[in-house]
Amino acid sequence: MTIAETIHHIGETITIFGWVDTKRDHGKISFIDLRDRTAKVQVVLIPASLDEQSQKNVSEIRPEWVIKLTGLVKARPERLINPDLITGTVEIEATSIEILNQATTPVFPLDQDKNEISEELRLQYRYLDLRRSAMYRNLVNRHKVNHFIRNFLNQKEFLEIETPILTKSTPEGARDFVVPSRHENGSFYALPQSPQQYKQLLMAGGVERYFQIARCFRDEDTRKDRQPEFTQLDMEMSFVEQEDIMQLNEQLLIDLVTQLYPEKRIQTIPFPRISYSEAMEKYGNDRPDIRENPEDPDVLAFCWIVDFPQFEKTEEGNWTFSHNPFSAPKPEYIDDLIAKSNIETIISTQYDIVLNGFEIGGGSIRTHNPEALRATLSILGYSDELIEDSFGHMLTALASGTPPHGGIAWGLDRLLTVLQNESSIREVIAFPKTGDGRDPMMQSPSQIHLDQLLELGLSVLKKPSA
Repeated sequence: MTIAETIHHIGETITIFGWVDTKRDHGKISFIDLRDRTAKVQVVLIPASLDEQSQKNVSEIRPEWVIKLTGLVKARPERLINPDLITGTVEIEATSIEILNQATTPVFPLDQDKNEISEELRLQYRYLDLRRSAMYRNLVNRHKVNHFIRNFLNQKEFLEIETPILTKSTPEGARDFVVPSRHENGSFYALPQSPQQYKQLLMAGGVERYFQIARCFRDEDTRKDRQPEFTQLDMEMSFVEQEDIMQLNEQLLIDLVTQLYPEKRIQTIPFPRISYSEAMEKYGNDRPDIRENPEDPDVLAFCWIVDFPQFEKTEEGNWTFSHNPFSAPKPEYIDDLIAKSNIETIISTQYDIVLNGFEIGGGSIRTHNPEALRATLSILGYSDELIEDSFGHMLTALASGTPPHGGIAWGLDRLLTVLQNESSIREVIAFPKTGDGRDPMMQSPSQIHLDQLLELGLSVLKKPSA
């Protein structure tokens, strides 16, 4: 039985399990607040009601000890009802207490505001931090969001398909995390920056409607809205146009907020659409916060940013992609792309979804013509040899009869951060990294043993200090 269920068992003797939240001694009578994942309840400890071993246990127990408790559920007198507790109308008179595990004194008070605790300490002892009600609530709501998404897309006939974590390193923008191969010394896998290529290959395979709540990995500097590993809602659809994907995702977001976050108000429905050039001119960035009152955290101002340039200039004066190399231009620009002319005027089919100043998702219609993909990669400066080595499998797949397709990826961590009124994605991830990519709890990254390096055919060279 969970503690929250005790209110339905007045007059009954029940058994519950949990952590000792607090203990208060009042002479001959003591009280503890016992909590589990569902609630907290007051327990009355009267020596005459307890057996000898239980009396001994009562004298020993301390906060965060794990116990099994049997007792009689009683209604509280009206004047003693605690309206702040789910179980505030009852208390339990204990008849038996069994200690399941002891606990050292927590390194920080679990009822203390998170802003008063060092984040490094919270991450080092994350298993304690997760016992705080605010952190547990974030995990519960994350689960509910994932569950809602799965149900919504299942009803739209999407297939949830897992794609590989060990893949090929290709030049797609961010640095890859690489994994050495034991069987082929000197060769490496890469962890996926996203399932981008695999989901397009699923479209080549005739799947037509795919989604995945996917782990992604990028070896780049972290910020409050980024981590070395993060989670995307990834989806792809065949035989669609830009409007089809935007409408489906807009409806999913509206339904999700309406049903899971009814206390929040979406500022404008349908979501406003703002061109990239207008966003840059009016707001100075392509992820504008368009809330009428930015001080109100319960207002959600979604907007779409569209009509991105297909290519952008790097600081060195070369061309790079504004989204990823697989985005297709708008149909009226396809001839310019293949001819590699008027590059600066080519407009992409890319679309980003922005919420309260955060880019929470982005996608595009994809290039399904191998000639167009080859032209894009050539404009980016890739040699014919590099194109074949890094993207030959994609060119071959596109030439096999791949249908027109497009998709989107949401940054689930970012979305949840806004929905939970948190300031950092670390607050909605069970076991996050620090701002510089470390895990203080597991003490990683860490060195590996020499025999592991030898087996992989590797040696370590120390980078010279800056």
